[in-house]
Amino acid sequence: MKIEILGPGCARCQQLAKNAEEAAKALGIPCELVKVTDMAKIVGYGVMATPGIVVDGKLKGSGKLFTVDEIKGFLAG
Repeated sequence: MKIEILGPGCARCQQLAKNAEEAAKALGIPCELVKVTDMAKIVGYGVMATPGIVVDGKLKGSGKLFTVDEIKGFLAG
């Protein structure tokens, strides 16, 4: 599973990456975590507010810091 964190690398983006790692670990899902800072790629996903999270190429959410439980829902669904 590939999880992409979209954003400029701010504190919220870093925390979202940590939450995503924790969610994947809690579910026992091996994942590749990628931080995307290229604004052209971020806008390409339709994201207008960061941070954003993409799972296997599908945008799951943007504009807020998602919790570990919210991310578990993204990964399970």
